[in-house]
Amino acid sequence: MDAKHSHTAISTAGLLIALGIIYGDIGTSPLYVMKAIVPERITPMLVYGGISCVFWTLTLQTTIKYVLLTLNADNNGEGGIFSLYALVRRRGPWLSAVAIIGGSALLADGVITPPISVSSAIEGLEAVYPGIPTVPIVIGIIAGLFLLQSFGTQIVGKAFGPIMLVWFSMLAVLGIHGVMMHPEILKALNPYYAYDLLVNYPGGFWLLGAVFLCTTGAEALYSDLGHCGKGNIRISWIFVKTCLVLNYMGQGGWLIAHQGEMLNKRNPFYELMPEWFLLIGISIATIAAIIASQALITGSFTLVAEAIRLNMWPKVKLNYPTDVKGQLYVPSMNRLLLFGCIGVVLYFQRSENMEAAYGLAITLTMLMTTLLLTMWLYSKKVPLAAIALFVVVYGAIEASFLIANLIKFPHGGWVSLAIGATLVSVMYVWLRAFYIKRRLTEFVKIDPYMDALKELSDDDTVPKYATHLVFMTSAERASEIESKIIYSIFQKRPKRADIYWFVHVDTTDEPYTMEYKVHELAPDDAFRITFRLGFRVEQRINLYFRKVVEDLVRNKEVDITSRYESLSKQHVTGDFRFVVLEKFLSVENEFPWVEKLVMQAYFYIKQFIASEDKYFGLDTSSVKVEKVPLVITPVRDVALKRVL
Repeated sequence: MDAKHSHTAISTAGLLIALGIIYGDIGTSPLYVMKAIVPERITPMLVYGGISCVFWTLTLQTTIKYVLLTLNADNNGEGGIFSLYALVRRRGPWLSAVAIIGGSALLADGVITPPISVSSAIEGLEAVYPGIPTVPIVIGIIAGLFLLQSFGTQIVGKAFGPIMLVWFSMLAVLGIHGVMMHPEILKALNPYYAYDLLVNYPGGFWLLGAVFLCTTGAEALYSDLGHCGKGNIRISWIFVKTCLVLNYMGQGGWLIAHQGEMLNKRNPFYELMPEWFLLIGISIATIAAIIASQALITGSFTLVAEAIRLNMWPKVKLNYPTDVKGQLYVPSMNRLLLFGCIGVVLYFQRSENMEAAYGLAITLTMLMTTLLLTMWLYSKKVPLAAIALFVVVYGAIEASFLIANLIKFPHGGWVSLAIGATLVSVMYVWLRAFYIKRRLTEFVKIDPYMDALKELSDDDTVPKYATHLVFMTSAERASEIESKIIYSIFQKRPKRADIYWFVHVDTTDEPYTMEYKVHELAPDDAFRITFRLGFRVEQRINLYFRKVVEDLVRNKEVDITSRYESLSKQHVTGDFRFVVLEKFLSVENEFPWVEKLVMQAYFYIKQFIASEDKYFGLDTSSVKVEKVPLVITPVRDVALKRVL
């Protein structure tokens, strides 16, 4: 099966996996959406209009924009805002700002998703056990979920699909039960009721902030494209949307049956359940909320890994706990998300307070996706009239959602925006610092140094540093090398070796590229290896380098036997030693003030993360990290006067 077909292929297993890992966020929204739309007195205008808004939001935003349009913008089968950015990044440097804002907002609102989903589920227990303290239970569940991440989710993941099938089936059955209470609720499918609510209901427009909660998982749906393929997502979405709409309709039926009453703390979702089923329903809802949180955590790890390879995030340690393709664990991000989620639960206490904060940041992500998607449509030579229609329609829809969500700012929306702003700052600093360092790194031609390198290799008066000396280089051209590496070999402490290796890692815009090239710089004395790795490929340079050397030995292109006379007779393989140059800020600098702030922030953050050898997956027992000064602009004129 070719790659292109596999991304659209449909299978029963694929449909079940899609149910399990893609629809967690959007699938648990019935727990809190109607409760947010109808905060106090139940009125028919509010109920009919709210459900009409929910249905048309799911249709326009989730179905048309994401399921039908955005899923086409796949990067070799991978989705998400950074994959989309990788497709269009060459269309303008300003697009990096769009990707940074979108990615940061997605991570920020993700801190609220586990607390609101789990809290909404657990608060159903209050109907059975009034006065039960829900906060400790919610924190316990969330803490347990994050502690499990380091083991990988392969075993649990297999159970996700069947459980979510039960969840969506339960949504549909409860919904049908509610619709039967008041069959006329089906009239809410008419968009007139949505228009009537937004235009004629006092403060109706601002209710869009609550309506928006029904589609917050659409961005996650696109991010998880690589796990299931667009064919499975599109087919399974028909089932999922049907179950969601039925449940919203059912909640509407129950609300109309109780019109004129005050909702108080009652949740229409749980009110649909018969009393004997309540504990079973709460258990299923809690498991579904945990699955929704798990999908979001996995998505956050993937997002951070992509940001690292696009030079937008510090090179933190990435673990791969299982052999499942694409499954990874980011310890530092896991800790940040855990503390963030517990902080949200302690600060807001209840799900209705979290509703007031949820959704504001994600509207920014959707607007940024619209901008990137517009550039992608343009690159695909789509007619300008169609692109203009797309921009006008979705620009208007998402701008309306953003404005309506701004009312949440003083009620907790500032929390997700503050987290998002912090993440934007880190990403901006990291990307800007990358370009500053690249601009100021001095590269020299490597050929003129080859004779000196061979002479050093043969010079018995210099103690041997290693049999094989491996330098990580950022030089993109095979004919060049950093001047700091030449300085390290010849001047800092002469590093004599039998064979010198220069390794460069080039991150591609495709997700799973795994290629390498070998350049022989000097026969039997110096080689350069260039790895071309996709932005979702694990950086295990130690392993890949060993594999390349084995291939070279097999092809008789290099002899790695130790050149010590006594060891050579025994055919003992020589030792390998890696050298990683780590830059620090030189005191001999004169900065433009913006670059000064950027670089100070960059080096301040850098002190809290592990050195680059951990990120590259190098064997720590054979790595030497050398500090080299980064001189931005050396001070030229020094007013120094000699005195007698």
